[in-house]
Amino acid sequence: MVGFDCEKYLTMQSEKILERIGLFENKLYLEFGGKLTDDYHASRVLPGYLPDTKLHLLKTLSDMAEIIIVINASDIGSLKTVGESGVNYNDSLLQLIDKFTDYGLYVGSVVISKYRGQAAADNFKAHLESLGITVYIIHYMSEEDYPSNIQLILSDEGYGKNDYIETTRPLVVLTAPGPGSGKMTVCMSQLYHENKRGIKSGYAKFETFPVWNRPLKSMLNLAYEAATADLRDVNMIDPFHLEAYGISAVSYNRDIDAFPILNATFTEIWGQSPYKSPTDMGVNMVGYCITDEDLCAESAKQEIIRRYFAVRRNFAQGQSTKSELSSIELIMNNAGLAVTDRPPVVPALEKAELTGGPCVAVSLPDGYVITGKTSPLLGASSAALLNALKYFAGIDERVHLISPGVIAPIQQLKVGYLGNENPRLHTDEVLITLSICAATNPAADLALQQLEKLRMSEAHSTVMLSNVDVNVFRQLGVNITCEPVYQNKRLFHRK
Repeated sequence: MVGFDCEKYLTMQSEKILERIGLFENKLYLEFGGKLTDDYHASRVLPGYLPDTKLHLLKTLSDMAEIIIVINASDIGSLKTVGESGVNYNDSLLQLIDKFTDYGLYVGSVVISKYRGQAAADNFKAHLESLGITVYIIHYMSEEDYPSNIQLILSDEGYGKNDYIETTRPLVVLTAPGPGSGKMTVCMSQLYHENKRGIKSGYAKFETFPVWNRPLKSMLNLAYEAATADLRDVNMIDPFHLEAYGISAVSYNRDIDAFPILNATFTEIWGQSPYKSPTDMGVNMVGYCITDEDLCAESAKQEIIRRYFAVRRNFAQGQSTKSELSSIELIMNNAGLAVTDRPPVVPALEKAELTGGPCVAVSLPDGYVITGKTSPLLGASSAALLNALKYFAGIDERVHLISPGVIAPIQQLKVGYLGNENPRLHTDEVLITLSICAATNPAADLALQQLEKLRMSEAHSTVMLSNVDVNVFRQLGVNITCEPVYQNKRLFHRK
C-alpha cells in the first residue's frame, strides 16, 4: 500500500531548491533536517517514501553541490549511537563520507561544532586529518548567550571566533550523523564570515518534518515529536508566520528560537531578511505529495507506538531519562493510543502466558500473525523467523527446516569452545545454518527464498532482545519492538 507519491515529491522539492538558489547572488547553504540517508522514520510514516529519497534528490544536483558534515563535539567518543543503527557517531560520520562518495557526491569538509577543547574531539580531528579530510572548528556558545544575545553572536567574539569554512560550489549542503549537531549555527557562522569577505550568501532548510501544512496534532506531526523525544523537540504553531500571513503553520521550538538570529544575520548582510518566518526558510513539499491521508495517519500511529516501546526499552537499560519517558507517554495519550493497538503485541503476550517463556509474534504484511517460542534449540526470535518462512513457502509448521542433529554441534561450539552462556541459536546463526542446509534440503532452500516477503512486517518480543537479533530483524525490513524486561534477573546482560 502506498500513501505518498515519491516521484512527485522529488520533482517538486528539486524545483523549490533551484528556486531558492536563484534567490541569492552567490551561494546557498542548505541545511538538511533529519537524516540525509537511511531515513526509515519517513519511510515508515509515509508509505511510498524511500529511505534514501534525499540522497537521490541530491544526486540530481551533484554538479553544483558540495557536502559539509557536522558533528557535535560532545557526541564524539561518547556511548551514544545514531538512531536505530547502533553505530557510534564517529563511525557513522565515516560511513556517511563513504556513502556520499559511492554516490558520486563531493564531501568538502567535516565541521566539529560546540567545541570546548574536548580531548576526544581533538583526537578525532587528528584522525580525520590523517585520512586526508579537512576539518574545521565551531566554538561552543553558552546557553546564556545563544540564541538570545544577538549582539554578541554577530561579533568577532561570537561567530567571528569560528573557523571560516572554505567552499567551492554554489550549493553547500549541511548534514550530520545525528540530531543536535549544530548545523544551523554552522550556516549562520558562514553567512557572517562570508559577508565580512564581501560574499552575500543565503540559507534555507530542507525539511521533511514537521509537516507545516498539516494540523499541529496531526498523527504525522505527533510521530515526529515521538521520534525526537530525546531532544525535547516540541511542535508549535509558527508565531512569526501567523503574524506575517494570518495563516497557521507548524514548526518546532528550535527553529522558532533560532529565527531571530537568522533574521538579524540577513538584515546585516542584505539590509533586510528574505524570510518572515521559520516556515518561510524551510523547503518542504511533503504535504503536497501525500496521496492517502488515512494510510499515512495509521502508519504514524504505529510509529508512535514503536517509539514508545523504544523509549521504555532504553529507560530499562539506563539509556534514557524519566523526562523522555514522560514525554513519550504524553504523546501516546495525546494520540489516543494504547500498546495493544500494535498488531503483534497481544499475540506475543498471550503466547508467552501460555508457554511460560519468552515469545515473539510477527504480524506479516498480509495481516497473518506468526508466533515463536523459546525452546532448548532456538530463541523465540529464531523460531518466529523460521515459522514465518514456512508460512510463506507453504511448508507444514511441523517440518524441521534445520535438523536438531545439525543444531547440536553448533550449540556445543557456542558453549563448549566460545564460552557463550546461551546455547540457543540467534537469528543470524539460524539464517547461516539454513543457508547451509539449503544446499541439500529442498524445503530449506524454498524457505530461504521467502526472506524478501518479510519486509514491512511488524514484530514484538515479550523480552528485550540482543542487538544481534534486533539488527537481523531490521536488515530484513521487520519493525521490531520489545517489552522493557530482561529474560533473566542478572544485572549484566550481553548486548
